[in-house]
Amino acid sequence: MSASYDIRRGELERYFDRTAAEAWARLTSDAPLSGIRATVRAGREEMRRTLLSWLPADLSGQRLLDAGCGTGALAAAAAERGAEVVAVDISPTLIGLAQERYGHLRNIRFIVGDMLDPAWGRFDHIVLMDSLIHYEMADVTAALARLSERVRQSLLFTFAPRTALLAAMHMAGKLFPRGERSPRIVPLRARRLRAELTSGLGLELGRARRIARGFYISEAQEIRR
Repeated sequence: MSASYDIRRGELERYFDRTAAEAWARLTSDAPLSGIRATVRAGREEMRRTLLSWLPADLSGQRLLDAGCGTGALAAAAAERGAEVVAVDISPTLIGLAQERYGHLRNIRFIVGDMLDPAWGRFDHIVLMDSLIHYEMADVTAALARLSERVRQSLLFTFAPRTALLAAMHMAGKLFPRGERSPRIVPLRARRLRAELTSGLGLELGRARRIARGFYISEAQEIRR
């Protein structure tokens, strides 16, 4: 991967471990929220349900990579369907929270590391929920190209679509208080991204869905193998 990928990955690790660990622990819990954060939680929950609905109801005997697993909710849902789950995140803090919440599930391995590391092996399904939204187009397509070589059935990912509303919201910089702001989200042109994946990489695209809930705007895309 490029130097820009490594730089942004380091920024994300520092953000989740040192800057906003408490805020994200609350966001991904069932603690009461209001205002902007409530819309972000609602959007993330709807996106997680969407991605899970694109996976088989019975995942017994199948291997799944949750790449950028955060605090582990999607990984846990897949494990409850019978999948053998490898859940990877760059942040030791988030992995610690995931282990606290879902460590009782024996068919999940929570790992601190790079979600693109080939050491994790091959999978039937790979999911990246909001794991690529901070990266530039070239790094997103390079990441998907690498992961597509290691998946047997489907690769599900999300990206931040370039819209006037999303651009305005992130220019305002009000998603979190100043001290808790994450590295900037990089909106991508959906048509160009899909062209890069189909014409450039020869990948077959499947279902797509955009979810917009207040300050949460993200688009899900399926890649079929």
